[in-house]
Amino acid sequence: MTIAALAPYASHAARSRGRRHAEADAPTRSCFQRDRDRIVHSTAFRRLVYKTQVFLNHEGDLFRTRLTHSLEVAQLGRSIGRSLRLDEDLIETIALAHDLGHTPFGHAGQDVLDECMAADGGFEHNLQSLRVVDQLEQRYPAFDGLNLCYESREGILKHCARSKAEQLEAQEPQGVAYRFLHGFQPSLEAQLCNLADEVAYNAHDIDDGVRSGLLELEQLREVPLVDRYLRETLSAYPQLQGKRLLFETIRRMLSQQVYDIVDASSAAIEAAAPADEHAVRQAPPLIRFSSEMRRESSALKKFLFAKLYRHPQVQAQRQKAEQVLRELFSIYRADPGLLPDGGDGSRSHARACADYIAGMTDRFALKEHERLTGRRLFD
Repeated sequence: MTIAALAPYASHAARSRGRRHAEADAPTRSCFQRDRDRIVHSTAFRRLVYKTQVFLNHEGDLFRTRLTHSLEVAQLGRSIGRSLRLDEDLIETIALAHDLGHTPFGHAGQDVLDECMAADGGFEHNLQSLRVVDQLEQRYPAFDGLNLCYESREGILKHCARSKAEQLEAQEPQGVAYRFLHGFQPSLEAQLCNLADEVAYNAHDIDDGVRSGLLELEQLREVPLVDRYLRETLSAYPQLQGKRLLFETIRRMLSQQVYDIVDASSAAIEAAAPADEHAVRQAPPLIRFSSEMRRESSALKKFLFAKLYRHPQVQAQRQKAEQVLRELFSIYRADPGLLPDGGDGSRSHARACADYIAGMTDRFALKEHERLTGRRLFD
């Protein structure tokens, strides 16, 4: 999308707050395009293909991973962003980078590392994603990290506790944590990625849940949002069943959520009338569902939490995953020589252990655990 086609309230690459380390402009790409390309070529991005979404990576080839989830968020984000005349390159950058800090084994891994790091600052995957792009990727001779633009980094940091925001603000005054201390909003592109993340999660977890056999399509009739499009699909195709019925139901649900976001957000933007991206930050959140769709999406999330994420089979796998990472942390903490760099001295040993484990794929964590303990916890 050309600059002329962007709305005045969109993030304009030409007006970016820039990078922490100055670089010359690229002759053929905007700064947001360069950020996207740096993410795609990063080591952390490639690792997402073997990191869990809900089901562990070894449980099946067709279940979502962090990589496929990130691609789906990017697709949804770009589709909605184009209708709202936002910067699609920035949307794609944020979407592709938002899970770079996720641990192996999904949220189970985050919970374990937060527990293990309780005395050393804790662990949170949003902060870790920022840490990956700011420090841990080492590809350039002049600086650590990927040296992304402020707007990309702002979008990656979706959540931040006040204590952490104060620490970041001390290191980078009026930087990416400033808004958490003063109640400002991020760009519309960042707001959109947050909502596209939720939409993608709900849709593909339905798909994976039914595909795994842990959910039955008939169960989903108790969720109004799903039931409406299941009935609509069967009305149009009375004989449809199996995968095609599931896929068409999800497709219709996704489409309506996209249209709902476009309509509700357009109305909110028109009412707030932000003159530019700076005015966006002073306004309330402007990218949103309608009130009815928000209620229905929340009901779907509650259903998935109760019926899928807390399913006994998922919980059993989660407990094994927690044991793997808890034992790995203990082993590395006791012997710094086991870390690849032996501890480079630029961070605490505990943080070095957390960084190393967080960067692992599911299968590498399992192999390392078996190598170091002589035990295999997963079949």
